[in-house]
Amino acid sequence: MEIFRPQGLHQSAKPSKLYLVPSRFDDEFDPDFAPEPTSARDLPELQGWTERFAHSIVEIWAGRRSPRQVESLCHHRIFSELVRQSGSQKEIGHIRKIHIQEPLDGICEATITIRYENRLRAMLVRFEGIDKRWLCTALILL
Repeated sequence: MEIFRPQGLHQSAKPSKLYLVPSRFDDEFDPDFAPEPTSARDLPELQGWTERFAHSIVEIWAGRRSPRQVESLCHHRIFSELVRQSGSQKEIGHIRKIHIQEPLDGICEATITIRYENRLRAMLVRFEGIDKRWLCTALILL
């Protein structure tokens, strides 16, 4: 009988769903102008982008680069903290390793190992795909 014939297991390839809800930091947005999550496939290549960003941050902490150069890449709360920390390190650290995780589509969490003279430190960074660009929403130096 035709009604008992199994249906074909034809499954079309669906694009991955975006589960990201942008970090708001208690900011108020007009619904028409709220940040829009962006899929990782629509964003710049992550490894090189993270390396350039980390290098810029290390130079800002050493006072060798203006924080304004990364202002558009950071949430305003992260940027104000970065301005406060500018020049806090005696020397420019040397980036040793970068470990990148993508827990969800459009989210990057990176751990960057930095050498300062005889000491190793870790920089923790979170990027979110917002409005067709990577935006730093967390930045911590341990």
